[in-house]
Amino acid sequence: MSKKLKLTKKQKKIFYKSIFIVGLILIIFEISIYRKTIIDIKILLSIILAVGISTSFLSLKDFDELFGYEKKISLYFWTIFQSVISWGFIVCSLFMIINYYLADKVTVKKSFEIIERSSMTGRKYHRDERKPTFQINYEGKTKELVFPHKYFGKMDSYKNVELEVRKGVFGFDILENKTLN
Repeated sequence: MSKKLKLTKKQKKIFYKSIFIVGLILIIFEISIYRKTIIDIKILLSIILAVGISTSFLSLKDFDELFGYEKKISLYFWTIFQSVISWGFIVCSLFMIINYYLADKVTVKKSFEIIERSSMTGRKYHRDERKPTFQINYEGKTKELVFPHKYFGKMDSYKNVELEVRKGVFGFDILENKTLN
């Protein structure tokens, strides 16, 4: 005899709200790991959208029962939105975390010419402390590297970036250390 787990409407609402919040929180960790990983953003977006759209079909009936949207277009929009943010980002974050934390221990030094310079604002209450960003061509892929504010004043004098990298478990390189020259 197998008992099927049956959640109440209130429990289902809490469940969907909770995984939505988890997905939002994981976006923050995913961005920090993305900055240290050489991976095409299209791969990550494909994972997020494929998982999000496919899981939305599984939760469509629940959303219709729980939230009672009068228009079907609203039902589809909010179900897909919730699924992409929650399940899409959860799975993509797991992908990035596994690639990062199960990577090889051996590091290799590589040097790359800076192809473009720009900057971004600092964090909250330090908006005027601009962080320099440098784009390099990493084995055919454009990668933007963000450096601390202390390098901003001399950002035009740097010509190369030296990287220490290790191979991630899924084959995407992980930046261990970066030095401006």
